[in-house]
Amino acid sequence: MVALPREGDSAAVRQVIGVLDLQGDVREHVAALRDIGVASRLVKQVCDLDGLAGLILPGGESTTLSMLLESTGLFDPIAALLAGGFPVLGTCAGLVLLASEVLDGRPDQRSFGALSVVVRRNGFGRQVASFETELRFGEGPVMPAVFIRAPMVVRVGPEVEVLATIDHPGCVGPSPVLVRQGRVLASAFHPELTPDRRVHQMLAAMSLRPHRGLAIL
Repeated sequence: MVALPREGDSAAVRQVIGVLDLQGDVREHVAALRDIGVASRLVKQVCDLDGLAGLILPGGESTTLSMLLESTGLFDPIAALLAGGFPVLGTCAGLVLLASEVLDGRPDQRSFGALSVVVRRNGFGRQVASFETELRFGEGPVMPAVFIRAPMVVRVGPEVEVLATIDHPGCVGPSPVLVRQGRVLASAFHPELTPDRRVHQMLAAMSLRPHRGLAIL
């Protein structure tokens, strides 16, 4: 694993991760990045993408986020960054935005198609079906996970690495809830709502490696 920069290191000064600030758990993601010593920037418009080392697409309502990405002009620049290998973490609705196919979405809902998975919006149930559980994650301790109107990954492509699964009554077999493809990382749960920072550390580690930058402005 790539070592994270410490406060005061030149790498720490250069590494700024953006948090899409259109809807969702923005403050919680900013706090999680601060906990691991990584600077953040709120992304509300295209110029906010300039110079970032990575980006978080937070939870919220995926159809609303899709429309807001279009109206702010952010959708196409973020899609171009993803095509160039830009590190991105999508959580809950962010997973839906990254998926190659979305079931039960609006007909005009766009996704980036950067992650070869098929997801079902609210696949784990509506708000009243929200739940907390623990995940087996690598060789370390279990990871607490909060699921709120969570999307369900119903199919993954061969290039997708499944990092964590859960057993759920609505699933046939273990359901992937943390997946990675290249430098695209996505979770069906909300890692920002627990004290466990391993998901954010993974994004920070990916963001330290060079990627093919694209002109934004």
